[in-house]
Amino acid sequence: MTRLPLFVVLLLFTASFITPTAAEIKSLTISDDSRPMILFEKFGFTQSGHVSVSVSSVSVVSSSSVPIPDPSRLGFFLMSEESLLQVVLEIEQNPNFCVLDSNYVLHLFTLKDLSSPPGSKYEHLYPVISPNEYSLFFVNCVPETKISMKVRTEMYNLDPNGSKDYLPAGSTRLPGLYFFFSLGYLAFLGLWGYACWVNKRVVHRIHVLMAALLLMKALNLICAAEDKHYVKVTGTPHGWDVLFYIFQFIRVVLLFTVIVLIGTGWSFLKPFLQEKEKNVLMVVVPLQVLANIASVVIGETGPFIKDWVTWNQIFLLVDIVCCCAILFPIVWSIRSLRETSKTDGKAARNLAKLTLFRQFYIVVIGYLYFTRIVVFALKTIAAYKYRWVSNAAEEIASLAFYMLMFYMFRPVEKNEYFVLDEEEEEAAELALKEDDFEL
Repeated sequence: MTRLPLFVVLLLFTASFITPTAAEIKSLTISDDSRPMILFEKFGFTQSGHVSVSVSSVSVVSSSSVPIPDPSRLGFFLMSEESLLQVVLEIEQNPNFCVLDSNYVLHLFTLKDLSSPPGSKYEHLYPVISPNEYSLFFVNCVPETKISMKVRTEMYNLDPNGSKDYLPAGSTRLPGLYFFFSLGYLAFLGLWGYACWVNKRVVHRIHVLMAALLLMKALNLICAAEDKHYVKVTGTPHGWDVLFYIFQFIRVVLLFTVIVLIGTGWSFLKPFLQEKEKNVLMVVVPLQVLANIASVVIGETGPFIKDWVTWNQIFLLVDIVCCCAILFPIVWSIRSLRETSKTDGKAARNLAKLTLFRQFYIVVIGYLYFTRIVVFALKTIAAYKYRWVSNAAEEIASLAFYMLMFYMFRPVEKNEYFVLDEEEEEAAELALKEDDFEL
């Protein structure tokens, strides 16, 4: 019996870290599921919040000596994060404790409320009196039983005009936020195109890839805005989520590819990639494909699937590996330039290159640190009504990173890669001797 409470405790803590899913009208089918607790979704309610749960085609199979399980021991409830620790304490104090008996959860209904066979269904709309962020759970407190059922959930808040808002309270601003940033990237793309046209004699292939990256980022944000808008109005994304995932996949792969290529000096310093640099790309791109598949599974299915926690762990691991892998080419370029500066007699040029690469290294580290750690911290500590602030911070950081990266490696007649001022040779040689440029 000790395995059940442990699983429940882990699931409860996991629920406190998940973000609300894309669509807030869900139709799910559960087949022969023996889990003691199933997390369906998380939603931030205002004072006009409502949750509707419809259950049909219910079947409970027992493998124990008890032929007919007690239906009052299987049911649905809502739980806020504030109640999490209290419920965990109750479970730890009594391994046989059923969460349905807790006074810290909002009870919805049990299978006892279902109609008699062959109908066996139940549907009810519940107003949420106390505004907060709640997680919807199904709990099975009957050991050695498996549940099969069809579940339809609908969560929304009412606007002042009485219309339904299917986005959580902390995400209702996201459509406008994403659309605003998409306009910013389209303007950025226009400026980048103008800069490339003016300096077309020094435009390299990497500049074309950087333009494609800006276009994919803008399209990704437009699809994200439309996706959230349709979810907000209708509860479902109407296919915009498919376009969102497509452009997100292309954008992420392009971003990591551009960082790796810039870090190796491709198209600036040399027209080819070395074997180890090709290997980095061969590792990063397939890993990003895997990460995006995990992202689609997480976004489209939600936490009710059995392997949802595993997919989350895969996504996190792959993301960390990719973030570490793209740093190696920058380090290799810095070390290679450092060695070259001792023999080729072009101290001023090498000093400019070393400085530029070290600055780029610092910018990439700062971007990865902020978007992976600081943004996660904001999502964790921010009140549920202000969850959109973490999305805004992530987009601001991304835009700042793009602007810095594009400025540093912009097409100009006298790029810092090719600066060679004879009058500064002696000063540059002295600087190279005094500063070892170690990371």
